Amino acid sequence: LALLLFGLQVITGLLMMVYYKPTIREAYTSVLFITEEVPFGWLIRQVHSWGANLMVLIVFLHMLKTYFYGGYKKPREVTWVLGVVILGIILGFGFTGYLLPWDQLAFWATTVGTEAPGSMPIAGPIIVELMRGGPEVGEATLGRFFVAHVALLPLALVGVLGLHLFLVRLQGTSPLKRTD
Repeated sequence: LALLLFGLQVITGLLMMVYYKPTIREAYTSVLFITEEVPFGWLIRQVHSWGANLMVLIVFLHMLKTYFYGGYKKPREVTWVLGVVILGIILGFGFTGYLLPWDQLAFWATTVGTEAPGSMPIAGPIIVELMRGGPEVGEATLGRFFVAHVALLPLALVGVLGLHLFLVRLQGTSPLKRTD
């Protein structure tokens, strides 16, 4: 189900990329155009949004089931760690995609979200600067989040997911142990 949702995200994302403009002057109006003017644009955008939420839920439920089955135990530790990395990548999709409409809610949520690492000693301010591309959320942030959302994270997900599925195929799934 997660793979199906990922495929749906790719299709709807590509359709929206035809009209989306990742600049602070045009992002909001391009999203409005997609929603109000493009035939079935509202549907494509809603499927993308709800699909993202469902994907997080499905992957989290899969990890919960795997945890209760003991899938994190030897010899499947690497498979489990890759699953955790996949969850992190999917959450990264949510975080980067949230800014793309460039509305007030997205701006302030990203401002707060990018301030969080700033409290870490030494590396915190550097991480904030790398994420934002400057001292504040702005044009550079939108560009970085767009590139991360449509290029870097999909490549990372495909690579890590491929390795994860290879290990599942190699080692098999962890069976539920009965406690009779």
